[in-house]
Amino acid sequence: QVQLVEYGGGLAQAGDSLRLSCVASGRAFSINAMGWFRQAPGKEREFVAGINRSGRTTSYANSVKGRFTISRDNAKNTLYLQMDSLDPEDTAAYYCAARDFNVVLTTANDYDYWGQGTQVTVSS
Repeated sequence: QVQLVEYGGGLAQAGDSLRLSCVASGRAFSINAMGWFRQAPGKEREFVAGINRSGRTTSYANSVKGRFTISRDNAKNTLYLQMDSLDPEDTAAYYCAARDFNVVLTTANDYDYWGQGTQVTVSS
């Protein structure tokens, strides 16, 4: 089994930056593509960014493109999300997700493993 734990959420003001981390343990060697999703109260969970195992392929939601950067360090079994120019619309619980297959997909149901989430709150 794979365990994912997110770190780095918190409070920020509009325009600030935050970096989220997600550490994988257990059968972490089986992880291929990974992604970040977010869910605001009353809304469905939405794709934010994804990355394949090598890091050479990334994908972003239009709402975060140019502001957020996804990366990973496979030696540390860690996924990152650098969030710049934060906006109150970015307020949500952020979830790390991983797949057994090495294709970046944007639907939550396509991911096999999930973290517990970390809250990001951005004030104006």
